[in-house]
Amino acid sequence: MRDLPSTQPVRPNILIVKLGAFGNIILSMAAFAAIRRHHADARISVLTSPAFAGWLRTFPYFDDVLVDPRPSRWDFAATRRLARMLADGRFGRVYDLQTSVRSSRYLHLFPARQRPDWSGIAYGCSLPDRDPRRNSLHDMDRQEGQLRQAGITDFAPPDMSWCRGDIGRFGLPRDFAVLVPGSSPNRLAKRWPAARYQALAAMLRDRGIAPVVIGSAAEQQLAAEIPAAIDLTGQTGFGDLADMARAACFAVGNDTGPMHLLATAGCPAITLFSRDSNPALCAPRGRWTRVLQRDDLTDLPVEAVLESLPQESEAEPVQA
Repeated sequence: MRDLPSTQPVRPNILIVKLGAFGNIILSMAAFAAIRRHHADARISVLTSPAFAGWLRTFPYFDDVLVDPRPSRWDFAATRRLARMLADGRFGRVYDLQTSVRSSRYLHLFPARQRPDWSGIAYGCSLPDRDPRRNSLHDMDRQEGQLRQAGITDFAPPDMSWCRGDIGRFGLPRDFAVLVPGSSPNRLAKRWPAARYQALAAMLRDRGIAPVVIGSAAEQQLAAEIPAAIDLTGQTGFGDLADMARAACFAVGNDTGPMHLLATAGCPAITLFSRDSNPALCAPRGRWTRVLQRDDLTDLPVEAVLESLPQESEAEPVQA
């Protein structure tokens, strides 16, 4: 006797494109969650860059993580492999949250007869973001507008309670503040001088707050210029940063990815901007955030940062 065909409904396949960078991924958290709620029964994959694939596998929004090899336009063999991977996913809909020239080009890697519904700005896509203001909107607002045009209406502030690490191994005191003196190495204009961070760290110590410097291993030399602080550069993972955000009094740092994670996870955050980036488009968002901007960050005095720190009632940790 032949087996009867399965009556189980086929789960729709959804793809989210988010290639990077660190801060931009954090600013997409609300969009990720909204897509998951809207497509509760779907199999959702995310296409991202190799540097972020391992981290995105820990996110509760995705069933699968695909790695974009980022082929050049002239690497035809690698482009064919990427096209085959996309076609094999049998995606019915794609949400392009990167909306770059590269990611928009990926729509046209799908076979014409297998082309999915596409939310983004790619030429000829079926669900275009038509908002003429999109390039002047903050990342989170722009993505919400894009998804609303695609039929998604349930949005909520980002929730990072699932992101956990182990900061007990650091033996941090009860009262500490996070300092983020680094930035992308090719955008040094985004950095407040290390000597100012050292002065701030010394003043915080005088107030009974232990300053803690975080960053990549490549920023250890930068941390060495701030001897008044505890140096954790190269020692913290994404989950550790989220745990530090929930326990710290506040964070002060440059416009760089870790500040987005700290703010989104609940840490009161003061972010320092130069003219090299526009806070109206990409400032961290969270329960308490503040931006200080100077065209040249060497013109930002330590006193201005001290005056901007949250009051004690505003700096209550999310968890002890």
